[in-house]
Order: sequence, then C-alpha cells, then structure tokens
Amino acid sequence: MTMSLSLPVQIGYLDGPRLRRTLVAACEYAQSQRAELNRINVFPVPDGDTGTNLALTVRAIADHLRPNQDQSVATVAREAAQAAVLGARGNCGMMLSHFLLGFAEDLRDRVRITTCEFGEALRAGVRNLHQALERPVEGTILTVMRDTAEAASPDQGDFAPLVQHLVDRARVSLARTPELLPVLRHAGVVDAGAKGFVSLLEGVLLFMHGDPVVASPEADFDTGEAAAARVDFPDVSETYRFCTEALVRGDALPTQADVRAYLRDHGDSLIVIRSGAMLKIHVHTDDPSGVFAYLRGLGKLVTHKAEDMHAQHEAVERAADQHIRLARRPVVVVTDSAADLPEEIIRAHGIQVTPLLLVDADRTYRDGIDITAEEFQRRMADAETLPTTSQATPADFLDSFARATEDGESVVGVILGSSLSGTYASAVAAAGRFHGAPVHLMDSRSASLLQGLLVMKACELAELARSPEEIVRELVETRRRSGILFTVDTFDRLLASGRVGRGRALLGSMLSVKPVLALNAEGAVEPVSRAMGMARARAVLLAELERRIPRGARVRFGVVHVGDRDIIDPVTDALRARFGDDVEILASAATPVLSTHLGLGAWGVAYLVEED
Repeated sequence: MTMSLSLPVQIGYLDGPRLRRTLVAACEYAQSQRAELNRINVFPVPDGDTGTNLALTVRAIADHLRPNQDQSVATVAREAAQAAVLGARGNCGMMLSHFLLGFAEDLRDRVRITTCEFGEALRAGVRNLHQALERPVEGTILTVMRDTAEAASPDQGDFAPLVQHLVDRARVSLARTPELLPVLRHAGVVDAGAKGFVSLLEGVLLFMHGDPVVASPEADFDTGEAAAARVDFPDVSETYRFCTEALVRGDALPTQADVRAYLRDHGDSLIVIRSGAMLKIHVHTDDPSGVFAYLRGLGKLVTHKAEDMHAQHEAVERAADQHIRLARRPVVVVTDSAADLPEEIIRAHGIQVTPLLLVDADRTYRDGIDITAEEFQRRMADAETLPTTSQATPADFLDSFARATEDGESVVGVILGSSLSGTYASAVAAAGRFHGAPVHLMDSRSASLLQGLLVMKACELAELARSPEEIVRELVETRRRSGILFTVDTFDRLLASGRVGRGRALLGSMLSVKPVLALNAEGAVEPVSRAMGMARARAVLLAELERRIPRGARVRFGVVHVGDRDIIDPVTDALRARFGDDVEILASAATPVLSTHLGLGAWGVAYLVEED
C-alpha cells in the first residue's frame, strides 16, 4: 500500500458531520497501529507504551464523537479536543490534545470551513502545542505536525488532493526523524509518536477513498523486534523514574503557565493542559505523591497514576529475550462493570472492563456500553417493571483477557464477589481456558465502589511494578480491613431480589424504616442497624463508618448512589469533617446491574483502609 490514492470526487468544504466521520475513521485506523508503535517506541524513554497511550487517547475521541450530531465544524472540533484531554495518556496523547485544542480554538464559531481555513487551523494547532512545551524537541511528533501544517497551501480548493498531499508530506517528514534524533538513528526506527500522527492522516485518506482499515506498511529499517530492547534506559538524560499523570477539576484553577512554573523543578517531560475547569498534567518525576499533593490543593483530583518507567523498559527487554515482538506493560488489570468506576478512571489506568448484562423482556443490554448508569436511573422513575440481570459469561472474560494481553505480560482480575453473583465463577472458568498470558484472579467479596477501590489499588500496585502474586496478596489483605455500608429508600427491589422477607419489607415501608446494611468479610449482605427516615439513616451510617475505621488509618472512600446525586455533597462534607480535608473520595452513580436490585434513592459509602 503506497497511500497514493485516486480521489475524483471534489470535497469543497468541511462541516460538523464530515469532520466527525473523518476523525472517527482516523482514530480507528490509528488504534490498529498500537503494536507497531509500541515496538518502535524509544523516545523520550524506551518504555514501549506509545502505541498503547495513543490508542487509548484516540479511542476516547472516537467514543465521544460517535453519537455526536452537531452540524458545526467548530463544535465537533471542540468536542474532539475535550475528549482528547480527558483521555490523554503519555507524551503523545498530551501533545495531540494540545494540537487539537489549538485547532478547535482557531475554528471558533464556524459551521463549515474551506481548505484554506483548514490549513490555518492546522498551523494554529502546531503553535498551541509548541507554546505549551517546556523543551520542544525536533524529530518528534511536533516536527511532523509542523511540516504537515506548512504543506497545507492556501490555494488548494479541494480536500481530496489536499489530504493526499498532507499524507505524502507527513511521511517524508516522518522518514527524516532519525536524522534529527540520535536515539532514533541508533535504534533504526522513526519516532513512534510522529508515526502515530501519520497514521491518523492515513486513516483520513483511507476513509475518503472508501478503503477498509488495514495495517500500514512497515518502514524498511524495522527489523521485527522491539526497538526499545536495543536501547538502554537513558539514566543520564532521563533521571526520573515515574511517568506521572493527573486530572484535576475546579472552578478556580491556576493558569497553565503557573502550574508549569511550579512543577518545572519537580521533573522533566512536563506537559500541562488547562482547558476551562479542567487541568491535565504529565511529568516524569521521582516524587509522584508530592505532585499529587500539590494538585489536590488546586481542586478535585479526579484521576492520578504513576508508572515505573524502569519496570516498563525491563518488560520490553524480557519480551526481546523471549523473541516476542509485542512490547507490553508488566501487568494489566481486568474487572467487571459492577465495580462502578467512572470512565475517567478506567481510561486513565487502561482497565479492561467486562460488562454484566441487563435483560429487559426480549432485549439484552451490556452494562455501561448499551446503557449508562445515568440513563438507566432516569428510566427507573417511570418504569413499571425493571430488568433482570445476568452475569458475564466465560466467553466475555476470554475476550477481556485477550484485549488485556495486547498490553500486558500478565493479567490481574478483580471480580464481583462470588457470594453475590456467578460472575467470579465465569472468570475462573475463562482463566482456565486462556493461554495468552498468566491470569491471576481475586474474588473481591464485594461490589460497587468497594470493588472499584480495590481495582484502583491493583492498578496502582501494577504501575509500581509489583508482581501479580504480590498484587493479589495485598488486595486480599486490604479487603480484610475494608468494607461498604449502604441504605435503601424503599424495600421493593431488595424484596424482589430476595434480600429481605415480605413481612419485614411491608413493616419497614409502613414505618419509614431505613435499614443500614453492609457487605461482610465474605461479601454477603448483613443488617447493621436501622433508622426512622433517611436523615437519621445517614447519621447512623456515618457513625458506624467512623466506628469501623481505626483512628489514624490511611483510608480512601467511595460514595455511590442510585438516582440521588444530592446525597454526594453532604456525605462528602461529613467524611472530610471526620477524616480530614485531604482524604480521597470517589463519587459515582451505581451501575444499572446494581441499581435494579437496590432501587431509586439507595446510596452507600465504601471505605478502603490502606494501613491500620
């Protein structure tokens, strides 16, 4: 495939629908290049994850744009940029986000644009990226973006030949990257991030031509082994160990420049994005906790992660020693949709989520894919009957394990409690039949955000290069110290699920009794207390929570609700008053599979005790 395609149809303008379809196609093609980009990744560090980072970033863009119906090219561009920021991972994802923010800003309120205006927006994107970088490096994605944007001549009136010209120019620029970066020349590869950008352009060209998404040709100098394995970790030029990323939200965030000025002395490879009430940072540092502490003082720290780059490089070297072409992370985490984790956290850590099922008459919904928690809870208010639920099948987990091993040497699965569902048994059955990589399963003996907090703990341990066996052992010990308390507004759904008897439910409803329930150490539901009215139930639940958590323990919380967002702020305030202003609190709507069993108005608090 030469990527030189005949496009006889003239395309004189770009509007919202055309840009949306084009970007989705580009993102889908770029995702297909993940393994190759990981294989050739050697800069800024040879950790073999550029393809994974770019794939997760562009997947966020495509997922966000698919349902979009805006007619304005400016609106679609802005939505794409915001999705990129939320999903951005690694240097390449952050740089692509800056480029798209500049591109979208230049379009302003335009409904449609010409090739001339498109070229100006490309150049604005490059300027925005260049201004955001602490130390711009030639021979990277920045170089190829700039060369491509400069090739968009103002006298080109048809998008079809323009795109062909841009692809040709981008590929020439990509081929020059080894001349500009010695580490690329030494490894015999082009820059992985730059090649990822070229793959986006190639996806556009293929889409315009009507071709299916297929792999692009490998460069002549690609030898088939992971290039990062041929390059020593740059201990002189890269003195920091942890690739650190975080997302902060707040109404009074500092400027991008102020955040950069503060973090400049904390590491290198610093990229900061400030977009409205959202702040995203990427930095290589030896002090991730110090970076996170600073960010918590700016607003709500929504996501945070710190990956050990030395461990990633060692994984690449192991793959090379075993003649494995695919460069992968040491451990990838798999869970199921009962964990109630927000999409931002799932994307930030690259978690593979296996959906549980809702069965509504003759239609089956995949939890979190075909229907979201918020959509389902809105339907609950008017529904005469609610769907039943079904566990994930072994085939579902086999699919999740296969996707996980595209990115990781081993899999750790943190699964819905076996006392609550047969989902764990499905995962065990799948693990016994899966041969792509070792699978280590943990029965979370929990659900909702208690399971979710355990998943996050697993991700953090994996990113710190702990072995799968160590991760599972620590999760089991952490679960022993942790728990979840919850209450319901009505007994209807618990009655339908068999959790309470009919007589007790009738009496409770008549007297407005609200039960306070818990999942015990085995993951079974047990009564803790009861209260007259929801206000009293809140006080009882919080008092019980305080009794259960050792004084001075390091703890994090999760607040989950079924259609009652108003409970989040008062419960969060009460937790901070009891356990400190800097305590980490995650909030989420309950997944549909749990909501249908608990009913509207239910809510709870999960607590994860890190250390006694």
